Amino acid sequence: MNTPAPLRRLTVLYDAECSLCAFLRDWLLRQSHLVPLELVPAASEEARRRFPGLDHGATLDEITVVGDAGQVYQGPAAWVVTLWALREHRPLAHRLSTPSGALLARGAVLAAAKWRGARWPRGQRGGTQWGGRVYRRADGWSYAPDSGWSYTAPGCADGTCAPR
Repeated sequence: MNTPAPLRRLTVLYDAECSLCAFLRDWLLRQSHLVPLELVPAASEEARRRFPGLDHGATLDEITVVGDAGQVYQGPAAWVVTLWALREHRPLAHRLSTPSGALLARGAVLAAAKWRGARWPRGQRGGTQWGGRVYRRADGWSYAPDSGWSYTAPGCADGTCAPR
């Protein structure tokens, strides 16, 4: 029988362009931790270097927490494990890990997603949307007030990238 690895450290990946996410990042940093938390912007170079196997686009859409032994938590489970790491909120995390508590945690995550969606209509979070796909600054999009949105493929600033 395999014994699960203990959690000694958690890395919380958060959307650095989201004001709610930044507020929660700051709140987490002020809390007393039973398990150390590292907060890393989702889809950042650091996140990509540290966790090459993750779908980094998905980490911008949904909170993702990675344990020091490679455990990956997303959505409501990510919130519960993050609360579990906090001294004052571990009892709440235990309540949220029950079947009825999981419904409450899921509702909180959906409410946050709805708030974020209202802030960026039709997925326009830090980028523009074409054909149902969101384009973000991290993907090479930039905005200038006088000329609008423009795209430079990552690593292609000097024009040496092969054409598609």
